[in-house]
Amino acid sequence: QVQLVESGGGLVQAGGSLRLSCAASGRTFSTYGAAWFRQAPGKEREFVSAITWSARDTDYADSVKGRFTISRVNAKNTVYLQMNDVKPEDTAVYYCSAGLRYYSGSPVPREPERYEYWGQGTQVTVSS
Repeated sequence: QVQLVESGGGLVQAGGSLRLSCAASGRTFSTYGAAWFRQAPGKEREFVSAITWSARDTDYADSVKGRFTISRVNAKNTVYLQMNDVKPEDTAVYYCSAGLRYYSGSPVPREPERYEYWGQGTQVTVSS
């Protein structure tokens, strides 16, 4: 079992930066890929970024490519999402997820159903 807890959300001005963290419990987390999804009010949950268990492969939605960076420190059981140059349209609840055990390759899957474990989410609000 893997349990995920997101943190780092909050209110930020457009053009600013924010770093989200996803802390995982469970000794096997380092063998799972991880991904960030987000859901804005009235919209469906959408893929943001993903990273494989080894961190060798990453993937980004076109809307965040060049602005967001996903990373992980397996020794700390933590995955990060560095968000730079944020825009009002980045406002959403951000969810961390884990799945794709021992998966390697690019592109990294984006379908939510490929990820078994989910956190409760953290709110990110970007003001214009």
